[in-house]
Amino acid sequence: EDLVCFRDIRPGAPHHYLVVPVEHMGNCKTLKKEHVPVVKKMMEVGKSVLQRNNFSDLNDVRMGFHWPPFCSISHLHLHVLAPASQLGFLSRLIYRINSYWFIT
Repeated sequence: EDLVCFRDIRPGAPHHYLVVPVEHMGNCKTLKKEHVPVVKKMMEVGKSVLQRNNFSDLNDVRMGFHWPPFCSISHLHLHVLAPASQLGFLSRLIYRINSYWFIT
């Protein structure tokens, strides 16, 4: 496949996965219109991995990218967190929807 998915080493939620393209892509700031299919596929993989791990409430999921300079790795990676309702205080800050540092 052209994407891989694995658990985050510092999980912010009970289910916290990273979906990453095998081929190097810069961070989310480098995305262009032609990358929309890749991002959509990354989201589908994230949903699929959640379902395979017995998480079915896809309305309680947070997905997004850290916006530079707030990303520690300069390779595109989608954060998939669930249940979003169980994010702790710090995780709610780090993965805050459409903030200066995290975009959905």
